[in-house]
Amino acid sequence: MKSFLKHKGVISGIFMMVFYQIVMMSIFMWGYSSVPKNMDQLTVAIVNEDTQTGEQLVAQLKENLPFHLVTSLSLDKAKEELNDRDIHLIIHIPQDFTANMTAQGEQAKLDFFMNQSNAQTVTSSMQAVVNQISDQLTAQTQTQGFAQLLQKFQMPEEQAKQTVGSVMNKVVPNIVTTNTVPAGLHNQMAPMFLSMASYVGSMIYSMMSIGALKQLRSKLGAGKAFLHLQGVNLLLALIVPLIGVSIYHAIHGYSAGVFFENWMIHSLEMFAAIEFTSLFCILAGQGGMLINMPLVLVQSIACGATIPREMMPDFFKVLSYVSPMFYSVHLDYNVLFGGGNTSQYLAGLALIAAVAIVVNAVLYGIKALRAKEADQAAVPSMMM
Repeated sequence: MKSFLKHKGVISGIFMMVFYQIVMMSIFMWGYSSVPKNMDQLTVAIVNEDTQTGEQLVAQLKENLPFHLVTSLSLDKAKEELNDRDIHLIIHIPQDFTANMTAQGEQAKLDFFMNQSNAQTVTSSMQAVVNQISDQLTAQTQTQGFAQLLQKFQMPEEQAKQTVGSVMNKVVPNIVTTNTVPAGLHNQMAPMFLSMASYVGSMIYSMMSIGALKQLRSKLGAGKAFLHLQGVNLLLALIVPLIGVSIYHAIHGYSAGVFFENWMIHSLEMFAAIEFTSLFCILAGQGGMLINMPLVLVQSIACGATIPREMMPDFFKVLSYVSPMFYSVHLDYNVLFGGGNTSQYLAGLALIAAVAIVVNAVLYGIKALRAKEADQAAVPSMMM
């Protein structure tokens, strides 16, 4: 037993066990502590077209809703920003809201617009908000607000009370969902699963491929070895994502066009991930895994699949801008379910890949030059 405990391989394994416990628990406890603490960073747009009781309802919503509220947008502009995920819920008070409230045999509709192609926290929170507002309108707004309002219209107090009683169930929430996600949590989480599979595989591959690059450098020459490796990286990035994408599309079928777009997204993501994770392997060799492992855990939060960028702690929010997974997750949302800003996400992912390959070339060139100088310096000393 002592022999095993003293063995370098076992000691390294124990170190990794302890290291992973510390890193994973620290990252996840920190990252997920923002829910529901940072819920007030989500944006809800209130579009009021009712000139009678609309302002009163808006004032009550402002007082009760724990979100960043926007009231200056038109309905069309709000829908555009909802599609781009800049707004997380639209509450629309129609022009005839008060008229329908006071008319016999009519129901007053309050419109709620939700974009389901979003982080899980957003979709569940906004659905809860819709239910809460509907309940509050029935229990409070109608009884307290409209009785007073009807009196302002010079309706006798007793008649006002009777009118309020008759409309207690007249407010009907009209929920309009856009970019609907197919039923099943596996569909909601598919963008994260696809991105994580490509990224983790790329991370492990990069450590092995950089090791092979160092071994083949003397045989092929530094520059040629690096270029050949990039060719292999491109080929693998094109072929390997077909496996994960095919598995998901076999479970939930989409059109051939969606399949192709999904494949191309993860080919670009895999190439960007290979170059991104290779950077740390070039810098620290096998020790680069001690950097890459925490980074993949951080990106499981910073990718925005469970928590939107607006709610993330500052560290995760900053890292999301350079996270390959953030861009691939949101591109998957757009391709599979719908959404906006596709060109921006594509540009961000391509930029990460381009910058990473340039940085890798510079770092590798410096290391190769130093290794060559060390070899040349060693020759005279051996001859002496």
